[in-house]
Amino acid sequence: MSITQLEKQVTQVRRDIVRMVHKVSSGHPGGSLGCAEFLVSLYGEVLKKDAKNFTIDGKGEDLFFLSNGHISPVFYSVLARNGYFPVSELNTFRLLNSRLQGHPTTHDGLEGVRIASGSLGQGMSVAIGASLAKKLNGEDTTIYSLHGDGELQEGQNWEAIMYAAGNNIDNYIATIDYNKKQIDGATDTVLPLGDLRAKFEAFGWIVLDIEKGNDIDAILKGLALAKSKLGNGKPVCILLHTEMGNGVDFMMGTHAWHGKAPNDEQLKSALAQNPETLGDY
Repeated sequence: MSITQLEKQVTQVRRDIVRMVHKVSSGHPGGSLGCAEFLVSLYGEVLKKDAKNFTIDGKGEDLFFLSNGHISPVFYSVLARNGYFPVSELNTFRLLNSRLQGHPTTHDGLEGVRIASGSLGQGMSVAIGASLAKKLNGEDTTIYSLHGDGELQEGQNWEAIMYAAGNNIDNYIATIDYNKKQIDGATDTVLPLGDLRAKFEAFGWIVLDIEKGNDIDAILKGLALAKSKLGNGKPVCILLHTEMGNGVDFMMGTHAWHGKAPNDEQLKSALAQNPETLGDY
């Protein structure tokens, strides 16, 4: 996909996100909007995937694991817009008996979802296991994962970070959504994360920054650089500097929209800022 096509999809994904959470007055728009460019770029241009023939093990494919599962609106939208399941199914978000629950689950067989990720801190461990399996199977594929920065306050991450470097997991790229905000406020207020670059490097990782984490060109170049660092005995961490609520002016610059749905007037404003590009569901 060209950058223009990716940008059109980002705009449509933003519309999907705000419409989904508005309909059920529930969900997490802030982080979803902040990661729209990243996930659209990853699925539209980077991942080696087979959306029409989805399998849980994904043999011969790159795999992606969403660890911060509360940003399911952006994940579902990107999966649907990339052909994993009908776009119309987005209309069932968070409804009773829907496959699109507030946090991704696997028991209903939603295409594109390989782990349940409602509990924070577990995704990296799963991604490392998948990375090891790919190595054992002799595959030349890459494992990707996405994590919230506040999620790194969970201790299991640091065991996984230590394990990955200690066991030469060098087919793995972990991306941190580094927006410096979480549900209760700034990460520096809730529980300071310190110098993440220095921490990951001290644990034996290669660390890269994508300073413009809401710019598609910067994301594509950053992911290409990260992939070029694989195969050298070390896992790779990307610090993706994003803006929570990106693309909707009243949601940007604050943690207030981490888990709050827009009302009717706010939805109207958000949609006006993001004109329809690929067709609403």
